[in-house]
Amino acid sequence: MTKVAMMGGGSWGTAFALVLAEAGSNVTLWTRSETVATDINELHRNSRYHPGVDLPASLVATTDPAVALVGAEIVVLAVPAQSLRQNLAEWAHSIGENVVFVSLMKGIELGTTLRMSQVIAEVTGAELDRIAVVSGPNLAREIVIHQPTATTVAAPTQETAMAIQKACTTDYFRPYWTTDVVGTEIGGAVKNVIALANGIAVGMGLGENSQSSLITRGLAEIGRLGVALGADPLTFQGLAGVGDLVATCQSPLSRNRTFGENLGKGLTISETINMTNQTCEAFKSCQPILELAQGLGIEMPITAEVVEVLHRGKPPKELLSAFMARDTRSEI
Repeated sequence: MTKVAMMGGGSWGTAFALVLAEAGSNVTLWTRSETVATDINELHRNSRYHPGVDLPASLVATTDPAVALVGAEIVVLAVPAQSLRQNLAEWAHSIGENVVFVSLMKGIELGTTLRMSQVIAEVTGAELDRIAVVSGPNLAREIVIHQPTATTVAAPTQETAMAIQKACTTDYFRPYWTTDVVGTEIGGAVKNVIALANGIAVGMGLGENSQSSLITRGLAEIGRLGVALGADPLTFQGLAGVGDLVATCQSPLSRNRTFGENLGKGLTISETINMTNQTCEAFKSCQPILELAQGLGIEMPITAEVVEVLHRGKPPKELLSAFMARDTRSEI
């Protein structure tokens, strides 16, 4: 039985830990919260993030990262993107030499514009073929109640990708593998920004035409950036591209869409942040995503407008006006 350390006990981390446990792995979940750890160990629930959902008895929790990491063959990382570097530096002495890392994070690092797999490699010194990424239309609440979904497992080598694929295959969670790590990560990070913009449209009461237009042009932005970084354009037609984008833009379960929706309804950014119980990756990742694009000479108008709204004081209602005011041109 594979020993897995799940580093992060939030909504997505708990959901993926459940998948791994039900697929047959021995999973120890690390959380900062003593309450969450006790809840999982004694009641087999994470009532903070998934009230009313029973977790496998084989899934155990701890607040000590060294306990979670001891003997782990797979280390799954489900912490906020901007805290990854610091956390890995603190955990490094407890991580085994030949572990495979799996990133569940969907962000770009502030200050470096690095993808999460790049941060993992830089901090731990792990070879790239020991770093995998999971991304797709995976709303955590639906997964914990066993609604069917599929996902993308990406790693530089087929061997690593298929090993992680095997570790997370259940009758309700179907992973497909790819070696396009860049495309998978870019799709996961940028879709959060597009979902926040779409949430603003929803909050303003705009309908399906407006939302479909934003989503489609958002997918074009994702593809332009990904291809410029060396991604396979077909990745963005798959689960880690349009699949994840549609789920995140359209579902009220999406924290990024909800963040934007609150802004569209007239709440201030500080009010929206105070209402948010979970990390909104788009809030911090939109700036490094835009910097990454600008460094490559790539136009990302929706992302640029989200940065203006979130960090430069632009009224949310002006985002769509600016989007519509752009020059018309050939679609392709």
